[in-house]
Amino acid sequence: MNLVFCASEMVPFAKTGGLADVTGALPLVLEKAGHKIVVILPFYKEVKHSGITVHKLNAGTSYAELGNNIRVYFIEEDAYFNRNGLYGDKSGDYKDNLERFSYYSKKSLELLKEARFTPDIIHCHDWQSALIPVYLKSLYSQDSFYKNTKTILTIHNLGYQGLFPKEKFQILGLDNSLFNIDALEFHGQINILKGGLVFSDYITTVSPTYSIEIQSDELGFGLEGLLRKRSPRLRGILNGLDYSIWNPETDKIISKNYSFADLNGKKANKEDLQKVFHLALRSDCPLFGIVSRLDQQKGFELLASCMADICKMDLQLVLLGTGDLKYHRLFEGLQKKYPKVFSLALKFDNELAHKIYAGSDAFLMPSRYEPCGLGQLISLRYGAVPIVFKTGGLADTVNNRRGFVFNKFTSENLLAAVKEAVRIFPDKEKWGVLVKNAMECDFSWEESAKKYSQLYEEVQKA
Repeated sequence: MNLVFCASEMVPFAKTGGLADVTGALPLVLEKAGHKIVVILPFYKEVKHSGITVHKLNAGTSYAELGNNIRVYFIEEDAYFNRNGLYGDKSGDYKDNLERFSYYSKKSLELLKEARFTPDIIHCHDWQSALIPVYLKSLYSQDSFYKNTKTILTIHNLGYQGLFPKEKFQILGLDNSLFNIDALEFHGQINILKGGLVFSDYITTVSPTYSIEIQSDELGFGLEGLLRKRSPRLRGILNGLDYSIWNPETDKIISKNYSFADLNGKKANKEDLQKVFHLALRSDCPLFGIVSRLDQQKGFELLASCMADICKMDLQLVLLGTGDLKYHRLFEGLQKKYPKVFSLALKFDNELAHKIYAGSDAFLMPSRYEPCGLGQLISLRYGAVPIVFKTGGLADTVNNRRGFVFNKFTSENLLAAVKEAVRIFPDKEKWGVLVKNAMECDFSWEESAKKYSQLYEEVQKA
């Protein structure tokens, strides 16, 4: 099957979050399954520093090659993409993001015709490429090149919808009739994601539970009615984890490799982590790790409200991440107050992240909502027992056989889960069962790719 992935970021070229990991891993596995793959990205400044050779195709397009024969095309336009940051800078989102990504979407469809790659399915990701299904069903509705092409739109996080002032609608090049409640209008604004949800043939999310949650008033972000209407063609497929990168048996970053058959390396990594964060070398108390963006979605209002109680327990806690300034200040204050218990690194650091997963006994991830989640998948693989709120992909991957799950989003319930982990940790037999069950999980991309292949066949026949 001819598949086209359209996305705004992809490992190893440009990344801000988990979307890039998905679009970087899934096409490689799908190619091995026999599909022919093309990927289309904007040509950001960041691409030039990816370490991958990029070839010039024509005045407005470059390309690189991945896997055996995956061609990754880059839409060039310096005025839009040759700048720092993918979506914005320190001042916030770029004011011309509508212009930037409508241009990218139009050029992507033109490029496929120029390349003579006739797609069976164009798989779009998030709002930045959500105009492609809209353009196909409107501007290209009579184009024979695309007569058999179907579209899928994957929602990675419904909280980001691409909202713009209605005065900008003419920039899209669409008929004004599409600015209505049944298309791209949303409370007097343009909603790009909504347009994609209306016009795409199928919709997916990155976990089964999240596909249900986004149909609720609480997590539908105003689009729950539309999503309920489209539910017969809405699927949830769990993201995978790239075990060639995240594997304690082969990880070159961590202090010592290990597996469940030989957990001595886990002990060595705990000591290494304690040294890095200037904590006492203790094996008798649990070491909790956090690797996260510091914002409300990730549950930090809960954590903030009970951190003082946590820091009074017999445990150690390390935190790596950046985000809202209020959390920076709060955690800096707590580190000064409880230096023997809590240590902090306010930055993004890939090497340190590997060390935290490998050295932690438990991994704290109390997200308010989590479409899929990557942290808990990694922590399971590294035998860092996860503590999570029952939501989205966390609910689909963590249970009480391999972690600690709290069902009500309150600081009291989070605190109770942490206390339970501290209570059980000295019981090496019970803790060992949790670690074994965690490390034996298989959330590989191969499993996810099988489900996508089945979905592609369903979409093509629909």
